[in-house]
Amino acid sequence: MENKSDNPRRHTLAIQVDNRPGVLARVTTLISGRGFNIDSLSVAETMDPEVSLITLIIAGNPKIIHQIAKQLRKLINVIKVTDLSELDYVERQLVMVRVKAEDESARSEIMRLREIFRAKVIDVSQKSFTLEITGGSDKTAAALSLLSAFGIEEQVSTGLTAMTRSSSR
Repeated sequence: MENKSDNPRRHTLAIQVDNRPGVLARVTTLISGRGFNIDSLSVAETMDPEVSLITLIIAGNPKIIHQIAKQLRKLINVIKVTDLSELDYVERQLVMVRVKAEDESARSEIMRLREIFRAKVIDVSQKSFTLEITGGSDKTAAALSLLSAFGIEEQVSTGLTAMTRSSSR
């Protein structure tokens, strides 16, 4: 019988590190060296300019991810590692997508979808719209799925960023 905890699932790791050259390379080398692919990566300075936050998404079973987190904590310049997947958290990413909009019917439908997903139009041409969509991964995936019916010409996105919810709710 298969143990449910052995099934690979998506994990969101928040890694606080010293804001120094080479730290990101050491973190990603440790993960890729163990045969894991990083599905999403976002790095930014925190309120303290000496500290950066690396948010990364990897898939694996909880036991292996726990071991990776333990090894990350041993790296020089790593301050704290948190598996947000075990906590109540919020996540966001930004997607920019250029969608074909060659006739009035398509343009109207794309604008309707834009409203539903609260996307912003950031560029317009005679044959396309470029939209900015922000939200959790489920929201952005749903928007892209519906927009693909019109023909996606180009798409780029940031890595996910995430933080725990307030405990004072």
